[in-house]
Amino acid sequence: MSTTHATLAHKEKVVQNHLISQLVTGQGYLHRDPKADYDRALAMDRALVLRFLQTTQPEEWAKLVTHYATTAEDTLFTQLTRALKDRGLLDVLRSGLKIVPGIRFSLCFFRPASGIEPKRIAEFEANILSVMDEVEYSQKHGGRLDVVLFLNGLPVATIEAKNLLTGSTFRHAERQYRTDRSPAGEPLLTFKRGALVHFALDEDNVSMTTRLQNGKTRFLPFNRGRDGGAGNPDVPGEFRIAYLYSDGPWGEAIFARRVLLDILGRFMHLEANGKSEVMIFPRFQQLDAVRKLMAHAGDHGAGRNYLIQHSAGSGKSNTIAWLAHHAINLHDAADQPVFNTAIVVTDRVVLDRQLQGTVAQFEQTAGVVKKIDGTSRDLKEAIAKGARIIITTIQKFSTDHLKELSGQGTRTFALIIDEAHSSQSGKSAQAMTDALTREATSSDDIEDIIAEYQKSRGPQANISFFAFTATPRNVTLERFGVEGPDGLPHPFHLYSMRQAIEEGFILDVLQNYMTYRAYYQLEKAIEDDPELNGRRGQRKVARYASLHPTAIGQKVEIIVEHFRRHVMGELNGKAKAMIVTQSREHALRYFFGVRDYIASNGYGDLKALVAFSGDLKHNGETYTEAELNGFSETELPSRFDGVRPDGTPFPEQYQILIVAEKYQTGFDQPKLCAMYLDRKLAGLQAVQTLSRLNRTMAGKERTFILDFQNSIEDIQNAFRPYYEQTALEAISDPNQVYDLEGRLMKFGYLDKNEIERFAVTFYSGRLDGSDRAQLEGLVRQAVGRFEADEDEGRQEEFRQLLKSFMRFYSFIAQVIRLEDTGLEKLYSYGAWLARLLPSREVPPDIEITEDMLRLQAFKVEQKEVGSAGLSPGDHAALKAINEFGAKPYTEDEQKELSEIVKAFNDRHGTAFTEADIVRHEPSYQATMDEEMTEMLKNNSADVVYTAFSQAFFQSVVRGYQRDTEMRDIVLTDPEARDQLIRFFFNRAMREVRKSA
Repeated sequence: MSTTHATLAHKEKVVQNHLISQLVTGQGYLHRDPKADYDRALAMDRALVLRFLQTTQPEEWAKLVTHYATTAEDTLFTQLTRALKDRGLLDVLRSGLKIVPGIRFSLCFFRPASGIEPKRIAEFEANILSVMDEVEYSQKHGGRLDVVLFLNGLPVATIEAKNLLTGSTFRHAERQYRTDRSPAGEPLLTFKRGALVHFALDEDNVSMTTRLQNGKTRFLPFNRGRDGGAGNPDVPGEFRIAYLYSDGPWGEAIFARRVLLDILGRFMHLEANGKSEVMIFPRFQQLDAVRKLMAHAGDHGAGRNYLIQHSAGSGKSNTIAWLAHHAINLHDAADQPVFNTAIVVTDRVVLDRQLQGTVAQFEQTAGVVKKIDGTSRDLKEAIAKGARIIITTIQKFSTDHLKELSGQGTRTFALIIDEAHSSQSGKSAQAMTDALTREATSSDDIEDIIAEYQKSRGPQANISFFAFTATPRNVTLERFGVEGPDGLPHPFHLYSMRQAIEEGFILDVLQNYMTYRAYYQLEKAIEDDPELNGRRGQRKVARYASLHPTAIGQKVEIIVEHFRRHVMGELNGKAKAMIVTQSREHALRYFFGVRDYIASNGYGDLKALVAFSGDLKHNGETYTEAELNGFSETELPSRFDGVRPDGTPFPEQYQILIVAEKYQTGFDQPKLCAMYLDRKLAGLQAVQTLSRLNRTMAGKERTFILDFQNSIEDIQNAFRPYYEQTALEAISDPNQVYDLEGRLMKFGYLDKNEIERFAVTFYSGRLDGSDRAQLEGLVRQAVGRFEADEDEGRQEEFRQLLKSFMRFYSFIAQVIRLEDTGLEKLYSYGAWLARLLPSREVPPDIEITEDMLRLQAFKVEQKEVGSAGLSPGDHAALKAINEFGAKPYTEDEQKELSEIVKAFNDRHGTAFTEADIVRHEPSYQATMDEEMTEMLKNNSADVVYTAFSQAFFQSVVRGYQRDTEMRDIVLTDPEARDQLIRFFFNRAMREVRKSA
């Protein structure tokens, strides 16, 4: 900060004066006198309104003077005041003012998308930005506002500025707006009619609101974010809030001409919310994301990928809508459109109505937005006719209608993906790319045709992907991420879960976490029953115990009593809870348990609903969700909410929803205050399920989780990768696609000549009835060899490896250009083979009854109570894709694996798991090349162990990257090293001997 500012630091107005100085000297604002220039009754700068209209629209002004003579000015301000009151300032700025007879005034000129018309650029530059300080705004008292910003004499923003060195903060400014800035009878503060946004700020923080409602006024943070959380970073020589008034590393200032008018013209909008209205002003991260995405796309053109990691609560629907409208108006340095069409894509089968509505409401020219609610034929027509913005589901691209579409390769597309995750690397995503790039081929050479197919999987010069997700998986990062200095993919733009929590846009659902442990004592009624031995039998026994009426009864008692004592009073008695169960049958049993417990205890003020798919049999009766609840499945969300779509309440109110799979993702119910988990959760599924609780609403300040299956550590491990910026430990090695190909060929089921013959017919493009019969005949030869193998373990491993190849090839081919038609041939052949392979025979179910087992004792004990919340910097990177196929371990090897883990941990005080040992799998696969396989086949174990040991150990050392703890042990502890190598050697000998 300058010396002058330092000497003024003790004064209340230091921030206010500095802001105004920067706006005047750096952004071209006029500094106006509030006493001479501000009209309190009209809440505007009359002189600047007149200057703008007379200077920019002299012909219309002349008409006004000719028609109204000496009353021209009075007529103008009378009609302008009426329009502001009836239509609101935002509409007046956008649509202008009409005065009889046919006089049309524009109150603002927004920046044109293209610079091809110099007249429109000149009009934009003619807008007059001005600032006043110490504005006496009230006609009732002498109340003042620190700063008011004007556009062409009309007020667009007010500011209350505080100075931290005087002991006042932006919170004091917020309080001032709530207590001393009543909007009643004050034109400047009246919603819609007066200033559009109100800022409270100090040197470090900014918050804003678009509606003053006295004590009910809600301010939202308007900060850049600091070190992954809330707040603003330091700015050398400046206040942290410099991004408001100065250009810098963040780009142009928020109050700069281009940015402020862009916000007013293409971001702000009035949103109807039931009977009330909300003026939407973009949050900083929304504005920042759209501006940076468009700046990069404008500089680099189409053909780039962008991953936007924005937490739940970030206002994603609005960000997507703004991005779509900006994309179709984006021009490059040569003033050419960057994108011909923006397509907003979701993978939800039923198109997201909120997203659809949000995108459509920004439409200012009729016909710009096409919402594809109908068939894929409508989608094909919209693309073919060059619709500017299309909103559709990803599934519609996989239909025959879209396969007929070609000739789009010369057009450019911005594909904006809602909730990008692994499905974006699958068949539907490929069908989408095909439809937008497919051209008629001129070559008859099969190799050329196949090469074109393969090329179409990779990055496309005419398509930019803008992928939104709060929880990117490893494949999402690799598919859409931007390479950073470390060579790894990162999100292009980040608004983290941590920042959203700290800024109050979502709740930290892990703050009140309680875990329980269930203890069973079972008595075996049938001695030595072989069906109950082994892991499958043990799982059945566990399921039997978890479904036992005693077990469910005790958990139901804990749940209902906890809800009544701790949750029910939240939100003035409107709080809701969800019970998450492990299966449809568990959901049904829980529903009966809750219903009966409520009835037996006379809790007439409690009612429960259940959600499960299909029908279920229990005690000889068949049940469906709709029959149990008494209304259709589609009604459940509104019935559970308790309010009809028209805003009127239902007569019956429900507090508890019991679910199995349904409603664990994509279900927004802000009244959810508690969740009761009786299901094992891990990774992304845990994050998405528990995040049903994080929605905010007035009066909701805390949530409750009771967990019967997971530990606090389990849940923390699940959340760690997504709490701040999601990162990858390493990128997936594309050469693994050849490892998979080689492993598939080793089984002896596949024949290269058959695959080649298949490809010639398949890629010829005809595929009539005789071709299909020929293709199936070729594939059935492999099926025959598969069926002739009596080793079910090998068959299952092949099945899993084939699936792994299909998934990994589909993914990796989208990330890089592979330029190997052999892989594309195997992929197409594999798709047919996977369909024709016989289904795995599932052993008949073991029906465990009271005759076989008796629950002798059962109890539930509380284990952990407290916060499971994460701290800043508490982070874990996602692992690259490196495990494929079925787990190839026998039960004996599984036991040996456990013993190795125990030995490592006992000897070195570590906390390794079996997963840490399994991470050596790629090293094992790399060791098992053709030469090693032949050596193991043809020699005894004692002869080849040394060769295997050396090769495997070298591969292991090459494979270590950041795993320093495991590396140090394996390198320095000969006994531990030998134990690890012997484990994989024994497995190698088993597999080789079996296949010999």
